[in-house]
Amino acid sequence: MASRTVRLFGHTFAPTSSVWPLMLSLLLFSACQAPPLDTDEGIPWALAQHRRETISELNYRIDLDIPEERTAPIQGTTLIRLQWHDPHRQSLVVDFKDPAARVRSVTVNDSSVTWEPVNDHIVIPASDLVDGYNEVRLEYTAGDEALNRHDDFLYALFVPDRAHFSLPLFDQPNLKASVEWTLTVPEAWKAVTNGPSVERSVENGRQRVSYQATRPIPTYLFAFVAGRFMEEQELVDGRTMHMYHRETDTAKVARNRDAIFQLEGTALAWLEDYTGIDYPFQKFDFVLIPSFQYGGMEHPGQILYQQSSLMLDEAPTQNQILGRASVIAHETSHMWFGDLVTMNWFDDVWMKEVFASFMAAKIVHPSFPEVDHDLRFLMANQPAAYGVDRTEGANPIRQPLENLNEAGSLYGAIIYQKAPIVMRHLEARVGEETFRDGLREYLKAHEYGNATWTDLVGILDGLSPQDLKAWSHVWVEEPGRPTIRVTREGSDVVLAQEDPAGKGRVWPQMLHVRLGYPARDTLLSVELDAEPVRLAGVATPELQWVLPNGSGLEYGDFVLDPESLTYLSTHVDQLAPALVRGATWVTLWDQVLDQRLGPSVFLEEALKALPGEDNEQNIGRILASLSTTYWRLLSAQDRTVVAENVEDTVWSGVTSDRPTTARSAFFSTYRGIVLTGEGEARLRRLWSGAEKIPGLPISESDQTAMATQLALREVDGWKEILDRQESRITNPDRKARFEFVRPSLDADPAVRKAFFESLRDPVNRAREPWVLAGLRNLHHPLRAGSSLEFIEPALEMIEEIQRTGDIFFPGRWLDATLDGHNEAAAAETVRTFLDTHPDLPPRLRGKVLQSADMLWRSARIVNGWK
Repeated sequence: MASRTVRLFGHTFAPTSSVWPLMLSLLLFSACQAPPLDTDEGIPWALAQHRRETISELNYRIDLDIPEERTAPIQGTTLIRLQWHDPHRQSLVVDFKDPAARVRSVTVNDSSVTWEPVNDHIVIPASDLVDGYNEVRLEYTAGDEALNRHDDFLYALFVPDRAHFSLPLFDQPNLKASVEWTLTVPEAWKAVTNGPSVERSVENGRQRVSYQATRPIPTYLFAFVAGRFMEEQELVDGRTMHMYHRETDTAKVARNRDAIFQLEGTALAWLEDYTGIDYPFQKFDFVLIPSFQYGGMEHPGQILYQQSSLMLDEAPTQNQILGRASVIAHETSHMWFGDLVTMNWFDDVWMKEVFASFMAAKIVHPSFPEVDHDLRFLMANQPAAYGVDRTEGANPIRQPLENLNEAGSLYGAIIYQKAPIVMRHLEARVGEETFRDGLREYLKAHEYGNATWTDLVGILDGLSPQDLKAWSHVWVEEPGRPTIRVTREGSDVVLAQEDPAGKGRVWPQMLHVRLGYPARDTLLSVELDAEPVRLAGVATPELQWVLPNGSGLEYGDFVLDPESLTYLSTHVDQLAPALVRGATWVTLWDQVLDQRLGPSVFLEEALKALPGEDNEQNIGRILASLSTTYWRLLSAQDRTVVAENVEDTVWSGVTSDRPTTARSAFFSTYRGIVLTGEGEARLRRLWSGAEKIPGLPISESDQTAMATQLALREVDGWKEILDRQESRITNPDRKARFEFVRPSLDADPAVRKAFFESLRDPVNRAREPWVLAGLRNLHHPLRAGSSLEFIEPALEMIEEIQRTGDIFFPGRWLDATLDGHNEAAAAETVRTFLDTHPDLPPRLRGKVLQSADMLWRSARIVNGWK
């Protein structure tokens, strides 16, 4: 009989019967040992899961001493109180960036401990903790990376995983906790946090303010603001609200304040009624931040907004007015969707965003009864969502996520624009009342806790006979959109969908097909699934056009039959109602980008339609498409040929008898498309004040925009124009922005290059909106030739941009770099970069593909790039 050997723990044995019991014991001991915790950089999923299972009843007391000097360090103390039950008694891992350099001391239950810095974690031995209640106290220097420090104000912005860039904590959404802030700041400053203030003392020019413990919230919603702010207070429906801002134009504040408070009150009342749940937090304040990175951020107790989005100029466009209402409704909706009930992990971050956008559309509706809200929903969502879904970098709504340090790359138009469309489809499938009841059950079941998309689908599945899990898979878990073709076969119209990726996927949806005849049109509703749908006998000789997305809610790349394409591309102005015209413009734009319709034909129809278009949503869409066609889809020679006609048509809209909101939209477009000598001269007169536009006030921001456009065109005296404009700006925040951006406008290529080179230093990228404005100037189509050299280094920086920037910055950096170009050389530079960087993280590669899509299409259309 052959002898047996066994390899165990790296050694080979020929065991006797007496050795087997020992070996078995060793094997059992080994099996009982949990794998070591994953303390890689970022917040790994495995680490987060372990902490979720072993930590509960979490509370933070955070005490920060904030100096007036921007560069002086902020000293902090955090007391973490928690219940800890770990059967494997593994180390307690607290997240904090650069702990070795920043942490001064760590105590557990009043005893000093020997801790270990590992990547961006503080590792505390299990031997220093007790099973049950523990207190962990940390003294440290706070990190500036997520604190957005300016000369006389700062604000924390921690989404999605940046709280540990500045503070020690458990930085994951499914460990919700109460937080008690204490801030020490200069006496002249105001300080705002998530909770109401409960105590204030002043000593030696410094004030110390303590705040009430919040209800449970995730760390990405921890927030504070401190600095020189003005304060407005209003009692709205029995609730006291405070608005903090830095707007020095008192007339602008007076003109906007009541509308802002009223919109906040309306949103809160609507949400309380719809959800059946009272506002779930202790106070409702909001802070307006100059040059804020986002439109808003939903911190409980202190929503942050971009100041310019709420403080509108004297002659705003309708889109700006609706945009203000929408962003207020969106961020207020987050108090329930995201703050009260938080996604378990950031793979479901889209859930909080989709419901905020979805609810915002409903909330805004009654406040603007004169607006076609179905058209508004179409224009706010489909164009942006299509802009990603048509690209090689299209991503699904819901994406897997192994580490929170990649969570920022999940954000974009698919979450913010496609997902609300999908929710509208879902609501239509189950019915509005069932949908609302399901959401109420979901919120109540998970209040102050966490939930997943599966939790919600399960609730709705129980209330509806629909197979929502199967429907959800293709719409939520898969990228892209269906191609839906319209053909005529004899007297029939046939609609069929296909998967552009060739994977055989099917997107079930209801189509509202509109058939146009000389004296009427007909709307037919059909469910389009895997099999083509045949509309029998409708293609009579009088049928002029077929629009498969006749309600504006349908989603796909709609390929029109030749007869419909010919008719619609030359008769949009004759269609009614406005929603049909809007859906047609969106569909025709796809035909242009897919090279089924020439840009010159589209531009001609846009110029023909604009004078008679009376719907401001359609005006905005036509003007946006016109500008893109003008700058991206025409050669410089063709642009020069049509420039006078384009300018005259748009200027006619500026001086028309339309409402001021519409005229303002035309004026914004006009100053961006001017090329003729006459147009430049008019722009100069308007900027200087030598010419007025009757009934249309020109604001400081208008003047700055005109000065920018004149400098880009390098008109005579461009430098003096910039000098004078800089002297006109009195608000310190707007002046600082102008000074930062100004080198990007210089006529000297060397100055512009120095500006770009300065952006290699992360310190100079701290004001992200300023950086993006400068990049757009560098890469303006009029300067595209000289800015080609910046494309490759901008792409080479993208991984660092993702590491150091906020969530939208990588995509916006890419857009600002590429959006001014249509040259074959630019297109080839991006393609070569992707080919030579096979190890680029997949999501970041997707962002490059998304941003490059329009460049590649325009390079093919204009320059024949392959």
